[in-house]
Amino acid sequence: MTGERLRFDGWIAGVGTASGTRLVVGHWPRSPFGAFSDVMVEHRDGERVLLAPSRRIADFVAATYRFDRIEVVPVTVTVAGDTWLVEAGPLLLRLRTGRRSLLGVLLSAVPAPLVRSPVWAALCDVPARLLMPGVRTLGRAGPGRREWYGARGMRPVVAADAALDGADLGPLSPLDPPVAFGFGSAPRGPCLVRVTTTVELGSAER
Repeated sequence: MTGERLRFDGWIAGVGTASGTRLVVGHWPRSPFGAFSDVMVEHRDGERVLLAPSRRIADFVAATYRFDRIEVVPVTVTVAGDTWLVEAGPLLLRLRTGRRSLLGVLLSAVPAPLVRSPVWAALCDVPARLLMPGVRTLGRAGPGRREWYGARGMRPVVAADAALDGADLGPLSPLDPPVAFGFGSAPRGPCLVRVTTTVELGSAER
C-alpha cells in the first residue's frame, strides 16, 4: 500500500558561488500548500540552512530534507524574461538563464503522466547519475518518506550575483561539492529545471 502522494509543480534553480556557498531555490506555483518559494543554503563549512516562508512549510520541508538551521522569513521570486530575482530574508540572489540545451528540449517533450510516475523516475535515475554526478531522481526522503523528481525542462544559468547578510558571495561557480540536503544534489552545472516533485508520505503520516 502506498502513502499519500503530494505533488509540487514548479522550478528548481541550483547555483554555486565563488565563496563556496551553494544555493538551491524552489519556486512552486502549484503545491498542496499553495504557491510558495523556499531556499536551501549550504555554506563552505557544510552548514545547511533552510529559508522558508512559513512555519508550516518549514516543518514539512525539514521533515523531508536535512538542515542544521531553519529560518522562517519572507521569500519572494520575481521573474522577468530570463532574469530571476530571489529575496529570502538575509539572501538576495539575481540569476540569468540561457537558451535551452538539447537535453532541455528533450525533457520538455516528456508527457505529463510519465513525469509524475515513480517508474519513470526509476528509469531515469541511472542515466542521470552517470551524466550528472550527484543527481538522483528517486530516493528516500526523511523518515518513512519516498520522493521522486520528473524533469520537464532545463535551462543553464549563465550569470548570477548573490549577497547573504550583506556580504557578496562572489561570481557564479559550479555547484561543487554537491549539496547534502537529501538523497541527491542539483546538477553541478548551474541550471534552472522545470520539475514535478512528488513526496510519498510514510504510513505513520496517513
